[in-house]
Amino acid sequence: MKNTKLNDGIEIPAIGFGTFLIPSDGSTYTAVREALEIGYRHIDTATAYENEEEVGKAVRDSGIPREEIFITSKLWLSQFDNPQKGVERSLKKLGMDYIDLYLIHQPYFDVLKAWEGLEAAKADGKLRSIGVSNMSPKMWKSFIPQFETLPSVNQIECNPLAQQKEIRSLMARDNVKVECWGPLGQGNQALLTNEAILQIGEKYGKNAGQVILRFETQDGMIVLPKSVHPERIKSNLEIFDFTLTEDEMNIIRALDTNKPSRDPDAPGRGEYLSKKFNITD
Repeated sequence: MKNTKLNDGIEIPAIGFGTFLIPSDGSTYTAVREALEIGYRHIDTATAYENEEEVGKAVRDSGIPREEIFITSKLWLSQFDNPQKGVERSLKKLGMDYIDLYLIHQPYFDVLKAWEGLEAAKADGKLRSIGVSNMSPKMWKSFIPQFETLPSVNQIECNPLAQQKEIRSLMARDNVKVECWGPLGQGNQALLTNEAILQIGEKYGKNAGQVILRFETQDGMIVLPKSVHPERIKSNLEIFDFTLTEDEMNIIRALDTNKPSRDPDAPGRGEYLSKKFNITD
């Protein structure tokens, strides 16, 4: 495992295990236990995923010391009026005294109040690092100058077909790291069967997913692949035993279409999300 240092000095593993859409019916517990046994030390969850409890139990049952595992969770839109209550809810669900990284999950409504709440929770020692998620360039230019402190990360959709170069350029000015959700294009076959990627993989004895994840981490991003299949969970981690050449990096950079699957700036996006994930407690 390789670590990356955030702009607040906190070190984060360069690859984490994503848990979005893994049900809280025992599936999250099983998948996280498998990931930890294989060697992952970074687990990403969120209030809206409604699986924080199973993540926490898997971490405790793993026998791995808590300080060796990096945990990320996120504040949901309905919690922006009382963000510190949201943090306490996550701590209780996880069964933990602190969370390594806590994010504003969606940047809509009273973002400034939510951020001030996370800053206060960090000052209280409940959060080690704080960041944002799904911020577009337009949002970044609007909100970040109003923040008292900089976020350490922006977790955004990112893969070789949607490389998010504009927002990454803005973030780089303040050494804010990119965390990629959907780093494998959410199973996009046009990406996973891309001939150039497959040819590169053949050279190194790697599958398309491993080449993609290596490209992203080598380009300075933190990746959060998700799977419930043990063999895929394992193979996604096996990306640090080869290095892409600069020519190979440029071949993959050239695949960018600048078309992520979701537009954070779309009218009504915040209202749609708040209804879809209705967190009330």
